[in-house]
Amino acid sequence: MSGTPRSLHADGHTPVTEDAPNVERGSGVTLWRQIAERISQDIAAGTLAPGQRLPVEIELAASFGVNRHTLRRALAHLSENGLIEATAGRGTFVKEPPLRYPIGPRTRFSEIVAAGGREPFGRFLGSRVEPADAETARELALAEGTAVLRIESAHEADGVPMSVGSSWFPHARCRDLDLVYAATGSLTRALATLGIADYRRRETRVTARPATAQEAELLSLCPGRAVLVLERLDTELNGTPLQFGRSSFAADRVQLILKP
Repeated sequence: MSGTPRSLHADGHTPVTEDAPNVERGSGVTLWRQIAERISQDIAAGTLAPGQRLPVEIELAASFGVNRHTLRRALAHLSENGLIEATAGRGTFVKEPPLRYPIGPRTRFSEIVAAGGREPFGRFLGSRVEPADAETARELALAEGTAVLRIESAHEADGVPMSVGSSWFPHARCRDLDLVYAATGSLTRALATLGIADYRRRETRVTARPATAQEAELLSLCPGRAVLVLERLDTELNGTPLQFGRSSFAADRVQLILKP
């Protein structure tokens, strides 16, 4: 029997239930495996394109003539195999290839995402002024206890959560940076208003670990998924430390490319 191409509109939003093929009962192959195989074939053939949204569960179940429990098992199998991904509040999508994320002397999230043909978005989550702990003070070349501005943010590409993290700045140098960042969504533009026209990456350190509960929620990750933790130090053009940051990236959504 033919697969799901005729069960979906080209935009992937609504199934054409009137001519959708049902699965074969009594074939010896479980229903959920038949559904998973058909959707898998459509993804491989390009009928379901990367980034395309699948219909909602109730419609997709109806198009195959199965209940939602059976459909969910098929979708879970496809998700476990990295073919589709469910994002809270947006739906289930055919998984896109990992975002190529070059890390070099000049690393800007918005520019990297735009260069990959996707729409970048930075979301301000909160900020506060706090005394620098030993690690932050060392990275920013400050005395321990010096006031630093901490900014929490999240970043997306085409509405898909990519990273969440914290950045620390010398408060005396970056007073009110958080207010401008919250208004613009761009750290580069916010720094420019303070007279910092450009900055450079001095160092990036990468580790991996399971996502915390908070990271899983903010990044729309299933339990047990991994994150890549990037610690970075950016400096002004004269070499003065400007930003110490720690961001958690959804590990299977990015491909880090280290450049000299």
